[in-house]
Amino acid sequence: MASVSAPLRVAIAGLGFGESVHLPALRACPHTTPVALWHPRPERLVQACRQAELPGHSDFDALLDNPDVEAIVIATPPEPRFELARRALLAGKPLMLEKPVALCADQIEELQRLAIQRGLVVAVDFEYRAVPLFQQLRELVASGVLGELVLVKLDWLMGSRADASRSWSWYSRVAAGGGVLGALGTHAFDMLHWLVGPSRDVSALLSTSIPERPLPNGGGAMAAVDAEDIALVQLELQQGDGRAVPAQVNLASVTRQGRGCWLELYGRAGTAVLGSDNQSDYVHGFGLWLSRGGEPLRPLQAEPRLAFARTWADGRIAPVERLHGWWAAAVREGRPMLPGLAEAVLSQRCCDAARLTGAERKAAGR
Repeated sequence: MASVSAPLRVAIAGLGFGESVHLPALRACPHTTPVALWHPRPERLVQACRQAELPGHSDFDALLDNPDVEAIVIATPPEPRFELARRALLAGKPLMLEKPVALCADQIEELQRLAIQRGLVVAVDFEYRAVPLFQQLRELVASGVLGELVLVKLDWLMGSRADASRSWSWYSRVAAGGGVLGALGTHAFDMLHWLVGPSRDVSALLSTSIPERPLPNGGGAMAAVDAEDIALVQLELQQGDGRAVPAQVNLASVTRQGRGCWLELYGRAGTAVLGSDNQSDYVHGFGLWLSRGGEPLRPLQAEPRLAFARTWADGRIAPVERLHGWWAAAVREGRPMLPGLAEAVLSQRCCDAARLTGAERKAAGR
């Protein structure tokens, strides 16, 4: 049996984000070590294993049977994630899951029930909870310096898919978990729940501004896109004292020179703004500003005690490494993980409601 201090031996399933972010994060974290890779295509797996100097499996059951594998990061595209996670939980493996965890909240609740029954720790990669300035903003809100909140506004306007010649992929299909709600909305809703409180009365206007894209290696053939690339969402956030705060969330992946990610919290006693216009790295580049009373916004210095011990050129690695440390500690100590499946359910409920109200609006011709 592994000692409490022994690094958690982790396999990675999925070689996109898994290879570029989770692998270096697992290696950097003193409480985890990568021990194997999984990918369904052997040719892709061989290439990754050679570069990482790790063994690999293209058979998921073989990965689950590998005695060196204690826990698994599942960083595949969204569509297969639920079934892989279900099988891993049945095999007794603690998990870290990318988001969206599944295609709907009901599937996530099924995983939650299974994890509870098996006594397994499941983390979800809501990495903004691990970013220092976001943690600093949460402390500001909790301190009451803003007073009673009256409005929350989040604009997350990116241009990563503004080029209509970018190839069609799973991201283009709602049924495969594609669209800006899964990519950005899951993070956005979790961020607001964590900072303010749970949401209710979610409604949305959804749009697909690029309705078709070229098939990869398709000789010019085009395929239809049904996943939204713009989502304008209105909701209420419920604070701990029961007060409702109106909130607006604007998401886009097709806004050329979009303003990036900007979160604004307006209170009766002050205003806080957290934002970055960095389109190439969604962790690096954030600043935090505060206004009390009627004074102008002023920049706040980052709290050194919240800083990362190490950073990388890819800003995503440091917060994911921090989450790996939290996850490994929760597994070793046998306690629940935050953020976990409960937080993923709340976030996905917002995505599901946004899709439902968006479809109803479209069907009604509004």
